[in-house]
Amino acid sequence: METLTYRRFLSTADAGWAAAYRLYEASFPPCERRSERDYDAALADGRLHAESVWDGDLFVGLVFWWLADEGYAYLEHLAVEPVLRGHNYGARILHDLCRRAGRVILEIDPPEDEISRRRRGFYERNGFVYNEYDYIHPSYLRPPQPHRLMVMSYPEAISPAEFEAFRTFARGVAVEYTGR
Repeated sequence: METLTYRRFLSTADAGWAAAYRLYEASFPPCERRSERDYDAALADGRLHAESVWDGDLFVGLVFWWLADEGYAYLEHLAVEPVLRGHNYGARILHDLCRRAGRVILEIDPPEDEISRRRRGFYERNGFVYNEYDYIHPSYLRPPQPHRLMVMSYPEAISPAEFEAFRTFARGVAVEYTGR
């Protein structure tokens, strides 16, 4: 099994951005997506690691994450090309991020249907734990459409103070880079 490579985007004009953004648009609901114009500004922020993922010459997916001041990674988006799902790429990408960052926090939909239950199981199988905090994700749409999500973390649960710091950080980068 070849090692995956990660190519960080610094601009929406970078090679590979169009393919990554196409996958991004197909993989996430509108309220969880930034516009390309918003990414023009966000990619200049050194805390954002927007990366395409490659297996040799094969584009397999994307991983967009923020390095918070507290030293953890906020995994904002992870997607694998639909034809490559079920081939362990998502787990490999997640494992690589956890190895690089140490601590990771992410949000997922509540497990209310088959897809969201499978997603929660995927993260749990990869060492993430559910944190029972009431969390409303700040919408990236205008007008805003906030929605409830679950917070998961690796390698262990986060404290109430860490949760509040995460909520503040996630809201800050959402508001700062959504043209509001």
